Amino acid sequence: MKYYSTNHTAPLASLEEAVVKGLAGDRGLYMPENIKPLPKEFFDNIDKMSFQEIAYAVADSFFGEDVDAESLKRIVYDTLAFDCPVVPVSENIYTLELFHGPTLAFKDVGARFMARLLQYFIKKENKGGLVNVLVATSGDTGSAVANGFLGVDGIHVYVLYPKGKVSPIQECQFTTLGKNITAIEVDGVFDDCQALVKSAFMDEELNKHMRLTSANSINVARFLPQAFYYFYAYAQLKKLGKADNMVMCVPSGNFGNICAALFGHQMGLPIKRFVAANNANDIFFKYLQTGKYEPQPSKATLANAMDVGDPSNFARIYELYQGDHAVITSLISGATFSDEQIADTMRECYKDTKYVLDPHGACGYQALKNLLLAGEVGVFCETAHPAKFKEKVDAILSADIEIPQRLQKFMKGTKQSVEMTKRFDDFKTFLLKE
Repeated sequence: MKYYSTNHTAPLASLEEAVVKGLAGDRGLYMPENIKPLPKEFFDNIDKMSFQEIAYAVADSFFGEDVDAESLKRIVYDTLAFDCPVVPVSENIYTLELFHGPTLAFKDVGARFMARLLQYFIKKENKGGLVNVLVATSGDTGSAVANGFLGVDGIHVYVLYPKGKVSPIQECQFTTLGKNITAIEVDGVFDDCQALVKSAFMDEELNKHMRLTSANSINVARFLPQAFYYFYAYAQLKKLGKADNMVMCVPSGNFGNICAALFGHQMGLPIKRFVAANNANDIFFKYLQTGKYEPQPSKATLANAMDVGDPSNFARIYELYQGDHAVITSLISGATFSDEQIADTMRECYKDTKYVLDPHGACGYQALKNLLLAGEVGVFCETAHPAKFKEKVDAILSADIEIPQRLQKFMKGTKQSVEMTKRFDDFKTFLLKE
C-alpha cells in the first residue's frame, strides 16, 4: 500500500519509506492511500477470537501487502505479550485498561510494534548503519519507546522531554536505561520538544549526516497498531452482550490514540460514537464548537501527558473526513476539564467504586458520566497505571498507591540525561557531534 502526505505535495511513499522517514518531505503526516473494511464474518466471530488473533486480522488489513504473513504474525504476537482487559467501573461505564504492558502505559502497544517493524525493515534492507529514532514525550511515550527499542541492534533512540514537566516515575523510566537510549532534557514545554523533532527531519545537513526517523504518533507504525485494542474492547463488550450502543471515550493529547480508533471505525468497527476528553488544553474541544482550529501554547496540568497545544494528529482526523466539520462533530463529541474537576472526579470515583483513576483516565470517566445517553454503554481508556503519578494520586485520594514491581525496578536506576535549550541550532550541533 502507498502512503500520501496530509499536505499533498510530497511523493507517495511505501510503508517502509513512511516508517523510516516518519514525516513526509512537505512536513505532512503520512496516511494510507485507502482503508480496507474488514469482512462481516470477522465482526460476527470477533468475540470468539483472542486479542492476538483480532490484532493480526487488523494488522493484515493495514500492513499485509508490505510484510510477509509469517513476519507480520510474529511482530503482532510478540508485541501483544500482555492483556488489555475491559473492566466495569460504574453502571454502564467500563474502562479499557491499557497499562498492563512493560512500562504500564497504552503506548507500549504502538512502541513495541514499531520497534519490531523497523527492525524487520532494517534486516530486510541489510544496508548496515544506524537508524536514529527521535521521539518527543510529554510523559509515557518516552518510556514506552525507550523500552520498546532498548537493546535493538542498529537503532539509537533520542528521547526529548520538557524539563520538570513529566512525573518523577515517568522520567526514571527513560533516563536510567543507557545502552542505545539517550534522554535529552529540554528547557521548555512538550511543543518545543516536538518542534525540535520536526525541524530535525526537515534539516538537509542533519539528514545527510544520519538516518532519522520518529517514534511519535506522527509515525504510521506507532499510531495505527493502537487500533488493535479498540477492536478487542468491542469483542469483550460483545461477549458481555453490551456492544450494540458502544461509545468510546479517549483521553486525548496529541490525538494519535483517538485517531487510531477512528481508523478502526472506518474499517467497520461498530462503535456508535466517540468522545475526545481534554484537560485545560482544549484546542480540539473549541474546534468542535466553532469549526476553527487555533493552536495555543500548551498549559501544564495534572494530566501532563495530554498537555499539547498543537496536536499533530488533528491533521489526520481532518484528512480522514475531508475537513467536513459537520461529519466530524456528528461522530466525535468533546469534553474539557480543569485540574480541580479532574481531582474531584478521582476522589468521587474512588469513594463510590474503589476504582483508582489516573488523572488522564479521570478525564475519560467524567466525560462519559456527563455525556452518556440512555441505552448507551461507555468505555474509556485508562491510559496509564495510577502509580506512574503516585505523588499526585496519593495527595488527591489521601491514599498510598502501591507501586508495581516493574516500576520499582526503574526507580532504582541512575538518571542519565543531556540538558538542552529549546533552540534548534543547539540540538542540531549536538546531533552532528554524535
